[in-house]
Amino acid sequence: MKPKMLGILLLFFAAWTAPAAADTRFIVRNPSGLTSLQQLCFTLGCNVSGDLDGGLGKLFLVTTPALVDPNTFLQTLRAQPGITNAELDALLKVLQATATAPPSGLYDATLVNYFGVSVTHGYVAQPASTIIRLADTQSAFSVSGAGIVAVIDTGVDPTHPVLQGVLVPGNDFTRNIRGPGSELPDVNQSSNGLNPSPLMVNQSTAAVLDQWSGANFSQPQYAAFGHGTMVAGIVHLVAPTAQIMSLKAFRADGSGYLSDVLRAIYFATQNGANVINMSFSVATYSQEMASAIKFASRRQVICVASAGNDGKTDNVYPAALANVMGVASTTNTDTLSSFSNYGSQIVWVAAPGEGIITTYPFGTYAAGWGTSFSAPMVSGAAALLLGVNSRCNESCAEQSLANAVPISPDLGNGRLHLYQAVSAWRQALGLP
Repeated sequence: MKPKMLGILLLFFAAWTAPAAADTRFIVRNPSGLTSLQQLCFTLGCNVSGDLDGGLGKLFLVTTPALVDPNTFLQTLRAQPGITNAELDALLKVLQATATAPPSGLYDATLVNYFGVSVTHGYVAQPASTIIRLADTQSAFSVSGAGIVAVIDTGVDPTHPVLQGVLVPGNDFTRNIRGPGSELPDVNQSSNGLNPSPLMVNQSTAAVLDQWSGANFSQPQYAAFGHGTMVAGIVHLVAPTAQIMSLKAFRADGSGYLSDVLRAIYFATQNGANVINMSFSVATYSQEMASAIKFASRRQVICVASAGNDGKTDNVYPAALANVMGVASTTNTDTLSSFSNYGSQIVWVAAPGEGIITTYPFGTYAAGWGTSFSAPMVSGAAALLLGVNSRCNESCAEQSLANAVPISPDLGNGRLHLYQAVSAWRQALGLP
């Protein structure tokens, strides 16, 4: 498998056992529940590390020592009575794309009021906002977002002045910690004394940071640090009064297990999320990822995913799954970004994804390139639709957002046009 980059917590079983670093991990569906699976593992020499479906008691993480051949064990598992599915736990990556020169708006640090919070002018007035007609839509229809958008990513900076007022309790699945889903514990350094200047901090990001911090973040272990804060900032830009639930399933290097992503999807669905943003992809189909998305969709959750940054038409997941809107990236001149995947099988709609200015840890801002940063524009758009009427689900969102600017069949319904999308939903409701 080739990887590509408020409510009440429903009970997991009492103790989540962290697998040893060398263990091989399997995702196992056993409708008979925990006890029968534990008995099976006693016979087979495996260990049940925890459940993955938020207390439903049917989906589990099973581990074996590294010396056990994974393919043989997988076949053994699938042959057991009561086991309805078993698959290897894939290691995924959040999506990256190569950055170019920092956009001029990143230097525009004049503070302005944006729905009660001071933000930089460059963040609000960036070209992408104009392209998707953000201000026009907010003003004409008096919408600014509603509901909860769950962001499954590397976490957020919960102290960022722009985001802290809209965050609801989330979870850190990489550490099994209930809380804000923070990515700050991934690094051990201070933000004191920042001297802002645009700087490339990793392959896909130009951030306003001091040289000392940037030098540290350029190391491979920090390749995706800030990714989740950036994604959350784009959701907030489009839907500033929607709430954001940070679900940390990826580490600072961008890696994360499929099992943690599954836990995050079930958690989001069971804890009040209305929209799930997934700025990551994997090249291989997972039956359990499809089942988790189906679980969310049946409960009226809108699902959005990045189409990937390989410049190909290959299927990637979850973007290619039913009940998920895959999002490609466009330039500021309404052409397909050179890095963006494309094709009707994975793209429902496209959105700007080059030099997008957004929030970054330690109260700073950054610019990002990639379908990772196109997807949250669509997630924010879904939150705007919820602001018109809370009954909007995946079908409503797909139909409304299909009212886009046509570019090419390779980009699905075209480039995101917020005014047309909100107008279409209002018309469907019989509103003037």
